[in-house]
Amino acid sequence: MFESLTESLSNVFRKLGGRGTLTEQNVQEGLREVRMALLAADVHFKVAKEFIDKVTQLALGQDVLKSVNPSQQIVKLVHDEMIRLMSAPETPFPWNSKGPTVVMLAGLQGSGKTTTCAKLARWFSKKGKSPLLVAADTQRPAAVEQLKVLGKQLGIPVHSEEGGRPPKICERALGVARETGRDLVILDTAGRLHIDQALMDEVKEIADRTKPQQIYLVCDAMTGQDAVTSAKEFNDKLPLDGVILTKLDGDAKGGAALSVRAITGKPIRFVGMGEKIDELEEFHPDRLVGRILGMGDIVTLVEKAQETMDVEKAEKLQQKLRKADLNFEDFLDQLAQMKKMGPLKNLLAMIPGMGGMADQVDESEFKRIEAIVQSMTLKERRDPELIDGSRRSRIAKGSGTSVQEVNSLLKQFRDMRKMLKGMGKFKKMMGGKFGGMPGMGGMGGMPGMGGMRPR
Repeated sequence: MFESLTESLSNVFRKLGGRGTLTEQNVQEGLREVRMALLAADVHFKVAKEFIDKVTQLALGQDVLKSVNPSQQIVKLVHDEMIRLMSAPETPFPWNSKGPTVVMLAGLQGSGKTTTCAKLARWFSKKGKSPLLVAADTQRPAAVEQLKVLGKQLGIPVHSEEGGRPPKICERALGVARETGRDLVILDTAGRLHIDQALMDEVKEIADRTKPQQIYLVCDAMTGQDAVTSAKEFNDKLPLDGVILTKLDGDAKGGAALSVRAITGKPIRFVGMGEKIDELEEFHPDRLVGRILGMGDIVTLVEKAQETMDVEKAEKLQQKLRKADLNFEDFLDQLAQMKKMGPLKNLLAMIPGMGGMADQVDESEFKRIEAIVQSMTLKERRDPELIDGSRRSRIAKGSGTSVQEVNSLLKQFRDMRKMLKGMGKFKKMMGGKFGGMPGMGGMGGMPGMGGMRPR
């Protein structure tokens, strides 16, 4: 995510940091490069200019050059201004006390509205709400069926009608929600390839008939300037309450995320971080800026861990770590827990200082190791000492790897056990003063974690 922008900014800050002392000319040259990086990242030219003007004004007017570490002060100013650029006043979600709350999603065709409807329904379900999904996109033939499939997958009902007009379908859906005790209605409206009068007339009529508490515009972040342009046009014609940016995980530039708030005046409410139904996050500017500047996002990482971690398994693993009694069954458990948290490159980007490694990690390494482990019998996974020469040949054939790769994994496993035993002795000598979070210590020590090869 935002790889090109992150790399460009890192290079600028590295240059500034390498100068030792900074002059006014150094700062202006550095910020000129920051501006070029923003423009290359598809940030709107007005936003980039105002951003640099503000940072320059602050940098040259706050005795930054006389500070102990002026280059770090510049980074802080860029960090704080980016957060300000994307921030909006915090307002509570306006729940309807007299009936079901209505959330309407609008946007162009292909922006990811239908999938976002399902993701949003799942997100609110986790908060204790009972959503009803409404299939009102009759323009795209597969949209209704897609929403039904997603609703079934989530166990959330979908209201649809054959051949009805979208405004009437949405209006009747409110009655269904009242009858069935649903407290939230999410409307999936139709999109077009471009904004036209027919599209705006339809969404306006739906809004008039259903009186939604929130209207969100869904934009594809990967379209950059086009996303910002369509957001502005929708905002001029529809009373938007916020924007949902989709496909943010695949956006190497970041222009839409940095521009849409400044251009439309509307806050970004949610961001789609992948294709899976659980990959929707509430938008937090400070967390996103941390990722852009390579500072990580530990809060989101911990939230993901808490959401997916099996506490009982984590505690058992902690006990095994203390006794240096791990086996390959534990490895498969840990791998499954990590998969639930999302792609490894996304997790690395959340760890401070590790963002640059995210694109260098070859995730196929894990698949290869997983194939080797799954080709072992249950007895072999629980007691790797049983694996002799003939068993290694069988495991290699079963996993489509070589005997050398099986040997390498077993060696990593033995080395890891020795290391854990050594740590156990050291802890005893120190009186057991070193603790850790249950389940987290094993992730770095499992086979393959230290042996990942860069692409």
